[in-house]
Amino acid sequence: MNNIDLTKKLHDRNFTKYGFDMNLFVSMVSTILVLGFIIFTIAKPNESAEVFNGIKSYINTKYNWFFAFTINFALIFTLYLSFSKFGKIKLGGPKAKAEFSNFSWYSMLFSAGIGIGIFFFGVAEPIYHMQSIPMGLAGDNPVIDGFKIMYLHWGFNAWAVYGIVAIALGYFTYNKGLPLSLRSLFYPILKEKIFGIWGDIIDTLAVLSVLFGLATSLGLGAQQINSGLNYIFGIPMSYQVQIILIICITFIATLSVVSGISKGIRFLSEANFYITGVFLFGILILGPTYFIFSTYFNSVGAYILDFVKISIFLGVTEADIAWQGAWTIFYWAWWIAWTPFVGIFIARISKGRTIKEIGIGTIFCSSLAIFFAMTILGATSVFVNDINDGVMVNAVNSNVATALFAMIANLISSKVFQGIISFVGMVATILFFITSSDSGSLVVDNLTSGGKLDSPKVQRIFWAVMEGLIAGSVLVLGGTKALSTLQGVVIITGLPFGILVLIMCYSLFISLKDDIKQYEKYELNKLKKNRINRCKIELKR
Repeated sequence: MNNIDLTKKLHDRNFTKYGFDMNLFVSMVSTILVLGFIIFTIAKPNESAEVFNGIKSYINTKYNWFFAFTINFALIFTLYLSFSKFGKIKLGGPKAKAEFSNFSWYSMLFSAGIGIGIFFFGVAEPIYHMQSIPMGLAGDNPVIDGFKIMYLHWGFNAWAVYGIVAIALGYFTYNKGLPLSLRSLFYPILKEKIFGIWGDIIDTLAVLSVLFGLATSLGLGAQQINSGLNYIFGIPMSYQVQIILIICITFIATLSVVSGISKGIRFLSEANFYITGVFLFGILILGPTYFIFSTYFNSVGAYILDFVKISIFLGVTEADIAWQGAWTIFYWAWWIAWTPFVGIFIARISKGRTIKEIGIGTIFCSSLAIFFAMTILGATSVFVNDINDGVMVNAVNSNVATALFAMIANLISSKVFQGIISFVGMVATILFFITSSDSGSLVVDNLTSGGKLDSPKVQRIFWAVMEGLIAGSVLVLGGTKALSTLQGVVIITGLPFGILVLIMCYSLFISLKDDIKQYEKYELNKLKKNRINRCKIELKR
């Protein structure tokens, strides 16, 4: 049987009653494990936090070398594929056309890939790093060092691991006729076994990672938005407000995911891109414009010049190991753990694009845009801190969620402009959470349906609502400690997913090697046809 027939056979096993179309093993096992874990986390918040935080700390300190190796290997491998003969291979075959415009594609890439982090860590991270980084990472200028390290955490490496998973998923789905799910990445190794229990186990692990990550982000996001509303409008910090926020975000995300990628998700992503652009432009003009640009160019230069040194740095002293575990390894484990979510989503929107387009688009274009966005906020934060006797150090150490609004209040004297800029920033923040929620729901839906590109609306609603229920129940019954435990679990899953990423790279490479000759033959035939057509035109003349 060919891949298309095997995929159809896999989908024929789906449960198709009551408006659902889902793989029962993946869906039921994922749901039971998620709910069981959440009940344990809520019932035993202290014990569960201690256990999982202990595991997370052990992994961050003992396997820091593995995360550094994996994420750097992903970067090297993605660059190799992009700039080698494999880069011309198009997802969907030589004749495939891009489904979305470049603007829509980049908007969705931007919203799902990094999102809300630019608002909170763009303001806070340079302030943190100016106060303390390992000697092995330090240069001559503490300010430039702070931005250089922030770029390390949010830049080329993070996007490379997303990009390579997206390339592999898109290739095996659109070029090989396999389902859009993690199981397909291992077809060259496991062959038909991916359509059985082995594939179900792989997809179940992916669903758990996405659900835990989204529940954590949604719960923490509700707290962060509540903090912003409290700072701007005096709305009290309470679980009631946060539950209302989760309900509102889930409702809008549900409408978006029901309408599909080409409508709801694309519209919200583009709206988010515009609103974020307006907000950042306002800060750029009202803030220290020259300082922002000089910081950006100098920091990008330092990042590129020191890239090899800082990307392969491993702490030796106890203090350096602790710092790296809390920052760099934490980030890299998080990005790797989120590859099922972001990788599947990027693959879903990238049909018709070449490997080179995806590689360059994710690694370079996305990184440089993120760098500039975070530098607008970070450089303004540093500037405000310098002219106001350390006000941003106090704000960041006190509450990262409100540091953005503290920066605006200390930057702009006019109460009217303060309110306008703060409100636009709050809207952009909320939209980032909505776009993460709707794209995440779509990914879970893909995984639980056996990799189907389109599934029933009832099923999309089910998973979108399930995310909101998980986040809300953990927040109300378990509080911040339970959410932090869930976050720790996501980091822990980074280790097995890191191993899967390395295996996937091998799997993709051996498959591409077999197919490149067909692409070269197609291009040669196309070139011959063009020459013949030109000759015919010349003869007619």
